[in-house]
Amino acid sequence: MSTWNTKQAPDGGWGWAIVVASFISQLLAYGSPQSVGVLYPEWLNTFQDSKGMTALVGSLVSGVGLIASPICSACVVNFGARPVTIFSGVMVSGGLMLSAFAPNVQFLIFSYGIVVGLGCGLVYAATVTITCQYFDKRRGLALGIVTTGTSIGGFLYATVQNELIALFGLDGCLLLIGCFALNIIACAGLMRPLHLPAYYLKQRAALAEKAEEKVLEMTPVVEDPIKKNQSANILIPGETKDPPPYEKSLVSYVALVQLVKKKQKEYSEYLHSMAELLQNRVFLATCVSLFTYCLGAYTPLLFLEDLAQREGLISGISIIPLVSIMSIAAGVGKLLLGVMMDIRWMNSIFLYAFTLLGTGVSLLIIPVTRNYAGLQVISALLGFFSGNWSVIPYMTTKVVGMDRLTEAFGILMFFGGFSIMLGPPVAGWIYDWMHSYDLAFYFSGSFVLLGGAGLFLAALCCQNKNQDETNMPDTECVNDYDKVATVA
Repeated sequence: MSTWNTKQAPDGGWGWAIVVASFISQLLAYGSPQSVGVLYPEWLNTFQDSKGMTALVGSLVSGVGLIASPICSACVVNFGARPVTIFSGVMVSGGLMLSAFAPNVQFLIFSYGIVVGLGCGLVYAATVTITCQYFDKRRGLALGIVTTGTSIGGFLYATVQNELIALFGLDGCLLLIGCFALNIIACAGLMRPLHLPAYYLKQRAALAEKAEEKVLEMTPVVEDPIKKNQSANILIPGETKDPPPYEKSLVSYVALVQLVKKKQKEYSEYLHSMAELLQNRVFLATCVSLFTYCLGAYTPLLFLEDLAQREGLISGISIIPLVSIMSIAAGVGKLLLGVMMDIRWMNSIFLYAFTLLGTGVSLLIIPVTRNYAGLQVISALLGFFSGNWSVIPYMTTKVVGMDRLTEAFGILMFFGGFSIMLGPPVAGWIYDWMHSYDLAFYFSGSFVLLGGAGLFLAALCCQNKNQDETNMPDTECVNDYDKVATVA
C-alpha cells in the first residue's frame, strides 16, 4: 500500500482501468432508475394504485441520492471508494431484487425508491472521487467518460427492461437486472486507492499510540535519589488507588459537555455560512431555479410512455422507448454543454438559464403534440437540455467562488433532490384529479419557465451592479479545479 499512498495523480496507466470500472458501475447502478418510465406503466397495471403514489417510487430513486450526497461523500472520505462501492452494489442489487417481491406500492417506495436511490448516490460519490484521485491534467476527459455511464445505462436499460418484461414478466425483469447490478461489486475490485481513507489513518494512528505506550511502560525508570523518599509510598505495591467512580463519571460528563459544545459551535457556524450564501441574490435565484426545474423536468421521464399509450399514439412500448431517446440525448448534452463552458466569452449563468427556458417550452408543447414522432423530437430536446447538470458546478463557482463551492453545491443538491421527490407525484395527483396529463405538463412547464426567467433577470440585474459575484476571475476556477471535479 505504501507504493500507492501518494498524492500525485498518475494521469493514465491504472487510472484508465479505474475509468472503465467507474463507467460500468454507473451504467449498472443508474440504468434502471434512468429508464424507470418503462417500469411505471407496468406498476400501474400490476398494483392499480393512484398515479401520484406510484410516481413517488420513480421520484424517490432520483431524489434520495441527491439529498444524501453529503453523507455519501463523507462515507467515501472515511472508508474509501472500494468498500463504499461494494456496499452500494449490495444495496442496488438487493433493492431491485426486493422490488420483484413487492406486494404493494408502499413496499416499492422503500425497496426501489429509498434503497436503490441511496445505493446510486454511494456509487456516484465513490466513482467520481476515485477518478479525481487518479487524474489531474486529463480529469475533465476522465469524468466525462465516467458520468456518461448514467446516460448510456438509461438508453440500454430502457430497451432491455422492455424485452425482459415481455419474456419473463415484471418480477423476472427486476430479478435479472438485480443480478446484473451485482457486477458493481466486481468493478469495486479494480478501485485500488491512491490515498488511505481517514478511517484507516485514524486506526493506524491509534495503533501507533498504543505501541508507543507499551514501549514507555517497558522502559526502565531511573529513580531520582533525592525524591526517592517522597515517592516511596507510591512505589510500594498494592498502595496505588484508582480514582473513585464518581470522579470517573464527572470526567466523562465534562468531556461529553465539551464535545456537545464543540459540535454545537460547528453547526451554528455552518448555518451562519449558509445564511450568508443565501443572501447572494444570484445564488438564491440559482437555488430557486434548480428547485423549479427539477419540479417539472422529471415529469416526462415517468409519464411520457404512459401518455403515448393512453392517447393511442402507440400500442405498448416501441423498440426504442422515449426514455432511451432522452438518455442518449442527455449524454450528448453533457458533452456539448461542457465543451461550451471552455469558450471564454460564454456566460455559464445565461447558458443555464437558456436550457431552463428551452425545457419549459418543450414541456408546454407536449399536450398539443398529437403524433409519436413529435414526442420523440421533444424527448430528444428534453434530454439534451437535461445535460445542463454539467454546467452547474462551473456556474456555482462563478457565483460564490471556489472556496465555498462544496458548501454551495450541497445546498443546491438539497433543493434539487427535494424538488425531484416532489414534482412527479404532484403531476400524478393532478392526473388523478383531472384524468388528463395536459394540466400536469402545463404545470411543469410553467414552473421551469418561471425559474429560468427569474435566474436570467437576477443575473442580468446583478451583472453590472456586482461584477465580483457573477464574474470570478478565470484563474480562480483553474487553480483549484479539484473541487469542481469532485462535484461535477
